[in-house]
Amino acid sequence: MVEFSGVCVYIEQRRGIIQEASLQLLGEGRRLADKLNVNLMAFMIGYDINSIINEPIYYGADRVVYIDDEIYRYYNVEVYTQVLVELLLKYRPEIFLVAGTKYGRELAPSIAARLETGITADCTGFDIDESRNLVQIRPPFGGRVLAYIITPIKRPQIATARPNVFPAPKRNIDRKGEVICENVSIKKPRLELVEFKESGDKELPIEKAEVIIAIGRGLSKSDYHLAYELCKVFSNSAVGCSRPLVDQGLMPRSKQVGQTGKTVRPKLYIAIGISGAVQHIAGMKDSRYVIAINKDPNAEIFKFCDFGIVGDYKEIIPELIKVLRSKH
Repeated sequence: MVEFSGVCVYIEQRRGIIQEASLQLLGEGRRLADKLNVNLMAFMIGYDINSIINEPIYYGADRVVYIDDEIYRYYNVEVYTQVLVELLLKYRPEIFLVAGTKYGRELAPSIAARLETGITADCTGFDIDESRNLVQIRPPFGGRVLAYIITPIKRPQIATARPNVFPAPKRNIDRKGEVICENVSIKKPRLELVEFKESGDKELPIEKAEVIIAIGRGLSKSDYHLAYELCKVFSNSAVGCSRPLVDQGLMPRSKQVGQTGKTVRPKLYIAIGISGAVQHIAGMKDSRYVIAINKDPNAEIFKFCDFGIVGDYKEIIPELIKVLRSKH
């Protein structure tokens, strides 16, 4: 039987910038590696990435294996799958973790299919059982329980983790580790990049905001401007929403907070017209402070907030904006 050992984290970088979700996963990977008493490895693919190849070591990795070539300048699921499968077959980690970004959610199952191994998506926690299996923890859709999943036979055990579930470890430039440059021969991909365009959306992503103004069904579409006006009062802020607004086509999916949206950890979360369904709470429960505004005194959201206001948002939000502006 081929031996597998070690924990490996795929480090996603875009145009020379390592994604925060990958750094967060390095902290959890370090914890698992220590529990198994094995090394933590990081895989990175890109072009002209010499300036960042030591970053995973600063965040907890013992070894970085990277591939640097112009053909990897832009993400291509077929190409990246080929490369990572070859690296996994060579280095044989027992655990392979991928951040559940829009690329990671596509890439990880593609790799698992090639290797004919199991995968658990959108995990919110990990543990190691007495048989050294990775316990992959995630909430089922629409459920109030947690699923504990293992891959007892096949290796590597592959899982994606929701961004912002785990805190990023502190960067330590004094950490030392091994850096290995690899070359992998790949087949010509069937997919070809024809054109690359920058996104026109310049708004701060909700997962990076320190203050989030979240709106739900209780807020009329004609009053969305109130949420954006309140958002402007704060620096490093963004408007988010609950799932029903996305399902109705009223807000983009990139703004959705919750179990099927994004997990956020802002310093302040202001929920306006949000009832507080368990799926939504799962995405914002780690906010430092939560303020809820709802006309229904029995709304579930009031069980999860630090400060609740029962009343009409049309009256409350303008007054709140006025008070906050007077403080600046």
